[in-house]
Amino acid sequence: MSTSPLWPRYDSPDDLAAIEAVPLAERGLPATTYELLRSAAERRPEHVALDVMPDAARWRDSVATTYAELLADVHRTANVLHSVGVGRGDAVTLLSPNCAALIPTMLAAQLAGIAAPVNHALAPDHVRHLVRLSGSRVLVAAGPELDPGVWRTVEALTADGLVDTVLVLRPTGTTGEPPAVTLPGVDVSYLAARTPGESARTFTGIPPEADDIAALFHTGGTTGAPKLAAHTHRGEVSDAWMLAANGLLGPDARLLAALPLFHVNALVVTLLAPLFKAQTAVWAGPLGYRDVDLYGCFWQVVEHHRISTMSAVPTVYSVLAQVPVTADISSLRFAMVGASALPDAVRSDFESRTGVPLVEGYGLTEATCASVRSFPGAPRRGSVGQRMPYQRLKTVRVEEDGSWVDLPRGQHGVLAISGPTVFAGYVVGHGPDGLVLDAGSSVVDGWLDTGDLAWIDDDDFVHLTGRAKDLIIRGGHNINPATVEEALLSHPSVTGAGVVGEPDEHAGEVPVAFVTLSQDTTEDELLAWASTRVAERAAAPRRVTVLDALPVTDVGKPFKLELRARAVQRAVAARLDDVPGLLEVRSVVEDGIVVAVVSLESTESAEAIGERLARLDVPTRIEAAS
Repeated sequence: MSTSPLWPRYDSPDDLAAIEAVPLAERGLPATTYELLRSAAERRPEHVALDVMPDAARWRDSVATTYAELLADVHRTANVLHSVGVGRGDAVTLLSPNCAALIPTMLAAQLAGIAAPVNHALAPDHVRHLVRLSGSRVLVAAGPELDPGVWRTVEALTADGLVDTVLVLRPTGTTGEPPAVTLPGVDVSYLAARTPGESARTFTGIPPEADDIAALFHTGGTTGAPKLAAHTHRGEVSDAWMLAANGLLGPDARLLAALPLFHVNALVVTLLAPLFKAQTAVWAGPLGYRDVDLYGCFWQVVEHHRISTMSAVPTVYSVLAQVPVTADISSLRFAMVGASALPDAVRSDFESRTGVPLVEGYGLTEATCASVRSFPGAPRRGSVGQRMPYQRLKTVRVEEDGSWVDLPRGQHGVLAISGPTVFAGYVVGHGPDGLVLDAGSSVVDGWLDTGDLAWIDDDDFVHLTGRAKDLIIRGGHNINPATVEEALLSHPSVTGAGVVGEPDEHAGEVPVAFVTLSQDTTEDELLAWASTRVAERAAAPRRVTVLDALPVTDVGKPFKLELRARAVQRAVAARLDDVPGLLEVRSVVEDGIVVAVVSLESTESAEAIGERLARLDVPTRIEAAS
């Protein structure tokens, strides 16, 4: 592709300096996601923008939408939202699995107001919390045909008086008369029934500006109630351009989209980035990668839709590596992977069996989506990739008083990010001018504390080494769980590993491991394997527990707090095994802290409990049956 202000050469790590020689402001990026869509529709109106499968079983029956049609759908939907009172600072809750109607609705909500997508599988209390926090009074949701479980949540939300208007979505490709939907005291109707009366040519409200809030994404809810991170239009467009600027995919590329739209990766990587070159996104039905039927026909889907690239988490590639390639997948140039560490065994199995290179990336919701990317032709072992243009990365040491000390290249520390993609803050309330945002201690002088440990080499490649909050302190000695996990993942039977600190009355904490396996292996064998491969004896895990699956957050990232809770429960139960009147020991996660809950027949043993647990240093709550 010829170079231009919008499209510099970006094929290898060596291109970064030349790209940044031109200020980002001179690149000519659209100001908002709406301008980005409008530009694509003007350049390629008849090109297919979306190709949406009803579900995996009907992968041949996808529903295609051109760019001209997509823009018209966005105009109509935004005008419906505007007509029910959605203004620039108003959030629109989106509660639905992926479907053909949800995609233009996401863009329309950013045009009329603020999109607030919510994981429809969240516990109802978390959904209520997010709706209240966003201040949304308009809900776009899956109807009973598309997802009966979501519809039950909608009924509960409206019964609580949380929303005034509900716009209902139907499954992709559905025709005929829909079932009646009624919600007492709420304006409820099918979205498709309201859009025909609205203008397809223009938006009747006031379009957004670059620094307006575009979307609110929740951060997963792993430490209590989920937080809402606010993205600006400028941040979303900038991050999408950084991904689209790579020279590996031309205008006729077709991207597979199978992550849920409440995830930033689905929005930025597979919806917004393709708009820059007016490419085609093929959407894999409401369940996406969670649809077990998809794997049985996956390579046929790649052949039929001529997929050029895809984006998924490591567990998806672990499964796909076991699926025989029985189709022509020569169109698949590379596959992107992120969200958690990529085990070497998964990379090796997938690449050797498919011939498709895996390209790692790194990012987080608070930095819009992606901050680091790899290159298929320039692998760098142990790195998740090079920082993306116009984003600055550094490592710091956080002092006891909270101050930061910048560290030199090559030195391990907490990774920090600055630049146009850093979020506007968390939603903390509402004021006369709309949402009240506060980044809190996460952003210091424009630098975002990622919470990840890393070192950066001289070529701006990032080498992650773990999570700062996951460090295990054994007798005053810091143990990075990532080193233990790497040792376990090098075992040919281990497909996943998570290492946490278990409370210990003598050492404070000791490392314990949880693993998933591809074939039967004894825990003793894994202990022996790890003990000979970690750099120091203190880091060798005391115990290895085999699980069917490692816990993940609502957005698919490793959930170590649940593993920590298992470890706490075991340690406390072992310490109290002979206490009279003990009924049960369990553990819960409350506001990011693991609490041991001890149930007794009566409170007579409470003092003995406190004495037994004093040296474990575990928050404890004692409950008595009488």
